[in-house]
Amino acid sequence: MRAPLRERQIGPRMISSLNIQAVTFDVGGTLIEPWPSVGHIYAEAAGRFGTAGVSPETLNQQFARVWRARAGFDYSRDAWRELVNQTFVNLSPAPPSKECFDAIYMQFANARTWRLFDDVLPVLEELKSFGLKLGVISNWDERLRPLLADLNLLKYFDEVVFSHEAGCTKPAPEIFHHAAALLGLPPAAILHVGDNDREDVVGARAAGFHAILVERGTLVTGALPGLTALVPALDLACRRDAAD
Repeated sequence: MRAPLRERQIGPRMISSLNIQAVTFDVGGTLIEPWPSVGHIYAEAAGRFGTAGVSPETLNQQFARVWRARAGFDYSRDAWRELVNQTFVNLSPAPPSKECFDAIYMQFANARTWRLFDDVLPVLEELKSFGLKLGVISNWDERLRPLLADLNLLKYFDEVVFSHEAGCTKPAPEIFHHAAALLGLPPAAILHVGDNDREDVVGARAAGFHAILVERGTLVTGALPGLTALVPALDLACRRDAAD
């Protein structure tokens, strides 16, 4: 019988024995999160376009339900429009207007709408200092690359691969294989880090990558509680000593 997913995935003690030459990252929930929340951003836009008084907390709850139930989501603008409409069902007299949706869509392209987790920049700096290639593999749309640039993150990554440009979404192995080809490495030399079991762990492993889950603020066996734990898990101090 196969072990449960979180027991099968690579844990911190196992990473140091692998010949990792690159690390790729998911973005949302791994490197950044909406700030102060999706609900606050939706509510503020709705208020500006004639639907005041919608609770951010209620919008957050409804968004979470709609997000979990999504199927065939291709991260296109039309897909986002439908998701926003579903989030406002029974919370506003009518779906958000085109102008309201456009404002929401563009707001999420703004770096001020996102919070960079405190551990991200120090970890990226340290990983780069050890000569590892870094990349992004994310289910996202055309707003991602400018957003990463505005967040001062783009400079750290050798390659940025996102679903809307690649034409496939995680967990499809094709998006991981595309990233490996761009990085010029075999999948077995790459560790993927993300916060979603199915997309980031199952998908990466099926493509031949190594993978580890980030469960921020929790203690889950085999997962990292944050990115700070990634550097010692990779045993990079030994790599640096060898280089010297």
